[in-house]
Amino acid sequence: MTTSDLITPASAITPTIIQFCHQAWQLNAKALYVESDDSKTYLIADVTPFHPVSHIWPDHPADQGFVNVGDVQFPVEDCLVGAIEQSTGKLHIAADIPVKRDTEGWAFVVVHQLPTSASMIKVNDEVVLSVDKEYQASLSRGHSAGHIAFLALNKVLAESYWRKDADRKDPLGSYDFNSYAQVTSFVTPELCTDKYRLGKTLKKRGLNVADMLASLDDIEADINQMIAGWFAEPTPVAMRLEGEALTDSRYWEWQLDADTLVSIPCGGTHIENTSELKALSVKLTQLDDQHIEMLTHVIR
Repeated sequence: MTTSDLITPASAITPTIIQFCHQAWQLNAKALYVESDDSKTYLIADVTPFHPVSHIWPDHPADQGFVNVGDVQFPVEDCLVGAIEQSTGKLHIAADIPVKRDTEGWAFVVVHQLPTSASMIKVNDEVVLSVDKEYQASLSRGHSAGHIAFLALNKVLAESYWRKDADRKDPLGSYDFNSYAQVTSFVTPELCTDKYRLGKTLKKRGLNVADMLASLDDIEADINQMIAGWFAEPTPVAMRLEGEALTDSRYWEWQLDADTLVSIPCGGTHIENTSELKALSVKLTQLDDQHIEMLTHVIR
C-alpha cells in the first residue's frame, strides 16, 4: 500500500479518541494517517464516533456511515481496530496486530476503510465523520438485550439446575452459566445470538445438564417472565469509561432497581434506558447433545 504524500510523523500518531459511547453520531476530525492501494483506503483520525469491530471478540459489528471531505462523500466500507508501531509508523490491522493493548510504543487506533477514491484525502485534512444513527441504535438495542437475557438465563438456572456451588458468580450473584458455557455471541440489528456448550467440564462444575435440556421450554418461559418483570418500570443504562482511548476499559452499567447496579465489562455501544427495548423475546433451542442457542429478539 502507498501512503499519502504528506505523512504524520509516526510518533505523533496518538491513540484514537473514541466517542461512540457518548451518543455522538457526527464529528469534525483531523486526518492523521491515510494509506491506499487498488482496492481500499485506510483513514485514521484523531477522534471518531465510529465503533470498530473487535479483532479479539468480534461480537459487535462495525458501525456504518460516511466520511466527508469538503463536498466529497465516501462510504465507510468497514471499521477496524489497528495498531501503529510508533518507532516505524507501520500500521497493523485486526488479526495482524502482534501486541497486546497498551504495549509501550504502540498506538491503538480506529481504522476507517474507505473506497480507493478516498486516497485524495491528505494528512491534516479536516474530515467529517458521520455514523448511521439508526443502524448503530439497532445494534445497541441488540447488545443490551443480550446482556439482560444472559442475566435472566443465569438466574433461572441458578434457582433450579445447579447441584453444587459454582465459583463464578455474575453481577446479580447467580452462578455464571454464561461465562462458563458461552462459545460465541453475535449482535445484529435488534437481535443477540448466543451459543453455549454443555460439556463434561460444566457437568463436573455442578450443572444438571440433562435436566436443563429436558426443561428448555420451561426455562425459556421463566426467562421471558423474569425480563417482563424487570421491564415493568423503565430503568437507566449507562457506559462507564475509564478513559477516552479505544483500549481503555469500558463497562455496561444497568440500574436494575434502587438497590442493584449491574456492571459488566463491555466494549460495545448500548441503550440509555430499558424503555428503548419495549420488550424482549428469548428463544432457547437445542442444537445437538452438547450445544444450545439463545436468540434474544428486541420487540419494538
